[in-house]
Amino acid sequence: MPTSSVAVVLGAIGAIATASSLGACDGTKPPPPPPPPAQVGFVVVEKRDVALYIEAVGALDGYVNADIRARVRGYLERQNYPDGAAVTAGQLLFAIEPTEYQTAAKSANASLSRAKVALAKNKLDRDRDRDLVKAGMASQQDLDNATAAVADAEAQVSAAEAQVQQAGLNLSYATIRSPIAGVAGLALVRVGNLVGQDGPTLLTTVSQLDPIRVNFPLSEVDYVRYPERFSHLEGRDLAWARQEFVRLDRQPELPGVEIVLADGRLYPHRGAIVAVNRQIDATTGTTQLQALVPNPDGVLRPGEYARVRIRRENEGKGAIVVPEKALVSVQGSYSVAEIGPDNKVQMRRIELGGGMPGFRLVTSGLSGGEHVVVDGLQRVTDGAVVVPHPAPPPAAAPPAGGAAGSAAPPAAGSAAPPAAGSAAPPAAGSGAGQAAAASAPAPSTRAN
Repeated sequence: MPTSSVAVVLGAIGAIATASSLGACDGTKPPPPPPPPAQVGFVVVEKRDVALYIEAVGALDGYVNADIRARVRGYLERQNYPDGAAVTAGQLLFAIEPTEYQTAAKSANASLSRAKVALAKNKLDRDRDRDLVKAGMASQQDLDNATAAVADAEAQVSAAEAQVQQAGLNLSYATIRSPIAGVAGLALVRVGNLVGQDGPTLLTTVSQLDPIRVNFPLSEVDYVRYPERFSHLEGRDLAWARQEFVRLDRQPELPGVEIVLADGRLYPHRGAIVAVNRQIDATTGTTQLQALVPNPDGVLRPGEYARVRIRRENEGKGAIVVPEKALVSVQGSYSVAEIGPDNKVQMRRIELGGGMPGFRLVTSGLSGGEHVVVDGLQRVTDGAVVVPHPAPPPAAAPPAGGAAGSAAPPAAGSAAPPAAGSAAPPAAGSGAGQAAAASAPAPSTRAN
């Protein structure tokens, strides 16, 4: 290598070393490169038709519940029905050892016979004294005494007849029959036990289960919002309810009382409201309603809890629904991360209404067509630039047992937002289908 070239190379290396030593002396480092924009997934907010419901937790009860009690004292001799079996009106359920009451009935009948014999004897004495008085052979006092003896004997006969009736009743109480047709519960006392010792002993309960009663609260706001549903209740008896059941089955579009079972399935039969309590509870702002629901297969049982829902008529048209995973909750308020045309995130506060599995209704804050973040939400901040991509369609709410208006909502739109500097995001996509059944729970406190 020529000497001049070697000198040039050595000079360059020296200059680099000098610059490095000067930077080290200043104590500064070159700034790190900025982090790349976060990758986020988004959906397009759309307007949809949503089925809205008044929803409450209800308790089921038999249409008639008859407590079967031992009304007389004695040892339980037999049980004449299988536990939990269907029984008919008048069917024998239990028998108490009747010997004591059979003996008492015989004694009462004997006392009645004696009283009747005494009455006949006193009547003969009275008639004889009446003839003797006319003949002047007896005094009026004797006739008066004979007449009083007849009246006393008649009273004795009446008392003996009452004792016979009471003894017959006690004997009849030894055989215990069902007063109604229904389902008999488990026996609470077994054969061989002494019953009726300290009062009527509860043996079991028979419940009429078809139809079944449903008791549930309704908010004051919903009560005054739908007054036509609670008018003319005085005529809603069992016969009316059975006719209404047929009408509801034939016309699915009619509003009725729906039951959501404990496993989330919708009960296939709808019921009707038949009674409203006389007052609004001042502590909760609710009133108690009672509905009858057909139960031909006996699936519903007294004591069971179920979600009761009533369709809100003329509501839910063009509602805005967002996935729950798009929501940011801070101290009870909710926001969504909207992606603007320049791919910048803006946190928008919204107000929520009812919900359904995986989705919530938006009552204010969004108008449809917005692109909101659903994936990577924890990596974005207000004003941050992101790299958006369409998110997989969120899992739709499952159909609620096939009821009318319960189809799952369509997936949110998946079109990507425009690049920076382009036009505003496209309008909400068309073809929004029928949304899943949304619930609007009745408030548990009085509305302001």
